[in-house]
Amino acid sequence: MFYAAGNVSPFADPLVENGIVLVGAWDINAIPVAEMCLSHILLSLRGYFSAVRRYKEMKTGVAKTFPRSGVFGETVGLIGLGKIATRVRDLLANYPVKVIAHDPFLTDSRAKELEVESVSLEQVFERSLVVSNHIHDLKSTAGALNATHFKVMREGATFINSGRGAQVVEQDLIRVFSARADLTALLDVTLPEPPATDSLPWNMANVVISPQVGGTIGDEVVRMADCMIDEFESWTAGRPLRYEITSKGLETMG
Repeated sequence: MFYAAGNVSPFADPLVENGIVLVGAWDINAIPVAEMCLSHILLSLRGYFSAVRRYKEMKTGVAKTFPRSGVFGETVGLIGLGKIATRVRDLLANYPVKVIAHDPFLTDSRAKELEVESVSLEQVFERSLVVSNHIHDLKSTAGALNATHFKVMREGATFINSGRGAQVVEQDLIRVFSARADLTALLDVTLPEPPATDSLPWNMANVVISPQVGGTIGDEVVRMADCMIDEFESWTAGRPLRYEITSKGLETMG
C-alpha cells in the first residue's frame, strides 16, 4: 500500500502486523509544516508579533523601540526531533542561530550530526527565545507541556505549537500567558479543533490561533504523489524503499 499522505496511525497496525508493505509520504508532508515553522521562528526573533500588538494599541513609539535581539546569535529550542523538526533544523542551518533540542530518543551521535545541543525539556523553555513543539502525538505525550515550562520562558519569548493540542495543558497556558503579556503563543493546533467559541485564547491578545494550516495544501499534494510513485517504481524493481513504515517506526510515530 502506497499512501500519498501523512498520518497512517488510524489504519497502519493491522497492515504491518500481517506483513503488508506500507509506504507513506509522511516525510514529504513534513516539508510545508517545517516551512511554516521557519517563518514563525524568524518573525518571532524579530519581535514581529509583539510589535503588531503594541502598534494596534496605538503605542507607535513603543512598538518600534521595545527590546528584541533579532536573528543573529539567538537561541531556538526544538521539542522532539522527528521528521518535521529535523527539517526545521535543516532550514535553520541557513541562519546564524544556536539550536538546542529535547528528545528522549536523541543520541549523542544524532545530536552531533544535526548540530544541536541536547538539553532537558525545562532548559529548552529557559534558554530559548523561540520554542517550537514537535512532540509525537502519542498517549504518553498528552499534557507534557504545562505551567512549569511556560513560567520559565524568557522575556518576550514565543511558543509555537504545530504538534498537537493534547500535548499542552491549556489552562496552564491560559494562566501563564494571561499574566505575562510579553509572551506570544502561535497555536496551529488545539484541543479541540477548533476551540469552543467561548474559549479564552480566542480573546487573548498574545495568542494567535490558526486552523492547522501547516500541512500539505493545494499543488503541494503533487509532491507527495511523486514520492509514492518513485517508491512504487523502486518496489517493482526490487530496490530498497526509503519510506516504508515498520512496526518499530510505529512505536514513536504520531
